[in-house]
Amino acid sequence: MNLPNKLTVLRIILIPVFVAAYYITAIPYNYLISAIIFALAAFTDFLDGYIARKYDLVTDFGKFLDPVADKVLVAAALIVMLVVPSGGTAILPAYCAVFVAIILARELIISGFRMVAAAKGKVLAADKAGKIKTFVQDIAICVLLVGAQFQAGLYTTVNIIGLVALCIATLLTVISGTEAIVKNRSVLKEDKKD
Repeated sequence: MNLPNKLTVLRIILIPVFVAAYYITAIPYNYLISAIIFALAAFTDFLDGYIARKYDLVTDFGKFLDPVADKVLVAAALIVMLVVPSGGTAILPAYCAVFVAIILARELIISGFRMVAAAKGKVLAADKAGKIKTFVQDIAICVLLVGAQFQAGLYTTVNIIGLVALCIATLLTVISGTEAIVKNRSVLKEDKKD
């Protein structure tokens, strides 16, 4: 297993560590610690892709696992932030469930779209809009976690910045998902049978 794939596996291993840090409120600064773990895991996404491309270490295993790890990391973070931890309040207000649902739906739709493309021998690489969307999602999650640690309440300055970033991430999610389907709509055309 090469270094980029090890970094992807590390990202997957960090997901339950992130969730545990989030929920173990007996740990001082648990939200800050979970934000650091999330940021580290998100950084491995950039790092593994950079190393794989620079040193020509792209593998089929990496092509499969890397996007799965990214989606599970973001999904886990967004879902836990909607849930009220023991003796606390949820980081995300209830209406943010709509944003989370849109983000998760996009990821499922694009994953299914990629499977159809793969069955037809086509590879749909991540585009720039998708990468920007992921970056904004990661920033929003980190800001919300840090805000929850230092400013209690749903509508504090840092939390509002995080919520605005999450709104932007949701908009980018819709735009990038639509672009991916429109650019590759030929994938959905039925093959003509002789």
